Amino acid sequence: MPDTDLRASELSALLERVEAVSPVDAIDVAADELAARLGARDVDLLIADYSGRGLVRLGRTRNGTGGRTQGTETAESVSVAGTLYEEVLRRQQVAVHELDDGGTRVTAPVTVRGDVIGAMDLVLTAPPTPEQIDDIAAVGHLLGHVVVVNRRYTDLFEWGQRTTALSLSAEIQRRLLPPAFTCEAGQFTFAGWLEPASTVGGDTFDYALDRGTLHLSITDATGHDVEAAMLATVLVGALRNARRRGQDLHSQVVTANDQLAEYSSAGAFVTGQVVRIDLDHRTAEIVNAGHPNPLRLRDGRVEEIELGIDRPFGLEPGRTFEVQPLALEPGDRIVFVTDGMLERHAAELDVHRTLRDTAHLHPREVVHALGAAVLRVCGGNLRDDATVFCVDWYGGSSGRVTQHGASRERAST
Repeated sequence: MPDTDLRASELSALLERVEAVSPVDAIDVAADELAARLGARDVDLLIADYSGRGLVRLGRTRNGTGGRTQGTETAESVSVAGTLYEEVLRRQQVAVHELDDGGTRVTAPVTVRGDVIGAMDLVLTAPPTPEQIDDIAAVGHLLGHVVVVNRRYTDLFEWGQRTTALSLSAEIQRRLLPPAFTCEAGQFTFAGWLEPASTVGGDTFDYALDRGTLHLSITDATGHDVEAAMLATVLVGALRNARRRGQDLHSQVVTANDQLAEYSSAGAFVTGQVVRIDLDHRTAEIVNAGHPNPLRLRDGRVEEIELGIDRPFGLEPGRTFEVQPLALEPGDRIVFVTDGMLERHAAELDVHRTLRDTAHLHPREVVHALGAAVLRVCGGNLRDDATVFCVDWYGGSSGRVTQHGASRERAST
């Protein structure tokens, strides 16, 4: 392997080279540049699929890659469970594996703020040095930003992630979810997940981070398919619009309720919880519109957070909502769910026990574990969307220690 490392100036040059080409070609150019610089005989980017349980290797038909095709593009599904990829994504560290032909396979996580974009595979002609491993990890992080930026201009990545076709209602629902399902920051880590029913049930979750505020919401629209998706669209759009106009929590939910009542049919409604966390004062408040109570893991104990219950959104225009305090202590894990995680056909799922058993895991893994558990007890046939988001609260103003796009350790309190 060439006795060279990738320094900051070279990473900058690589980024400039990527930005000089079409967004569709950005990943191929990055891979070619990296292969030439590190003496790799093969470089692949694998992106996380929509199921959260697999990766997809993107390529071109000229490379002879198997899998789905669209024009000259190919997308090959790769299982994660029990593989090296699972370990790399879980630990967020580079793995090095010697091949039978004398080459060395290096697999690096591709991550941005804890949100798993995928993984990068390189096959090298000789074992890498520790410095080169660190450089490869840095390039993996850079590729995460390349994907995030360039996917705004093309459907290529979106197509690759879809291992099954989406219905119209699922397409609408997907557009309501945040672009990143995980966000690591100094005072908190957030992760969300949605397991869709066979007929979309209208669940959503959302978040936004301002300079001193974290906004969160989870909602569940009545009905199924396009009807539910349209209800969810109106409510989420109204909440976002009010939030972006600088309204406080009470004004946001009152505005959203009135607009949902105006634009929906009689009797249609959406349950939900809307949360505002003041990062400067380390306090939180919540509105509970007919939604299941959240759960809190504190000091090894899981308990339901008892809240007053307002009527769901959209039933009664002109009404007010109770803004309630939500107590937070450093080390708390707060989990919000929709009723798809709790209803009768999922009764065998012990959410409290699952949260205790996963206390040591990253929030990203917790929400995936809960999603997988509800699928298992329902035999893979969900009658209603099952949605969960998890917030780990660290409390302090900073303390996040990062390495190549993911937190290296829990933030200090």
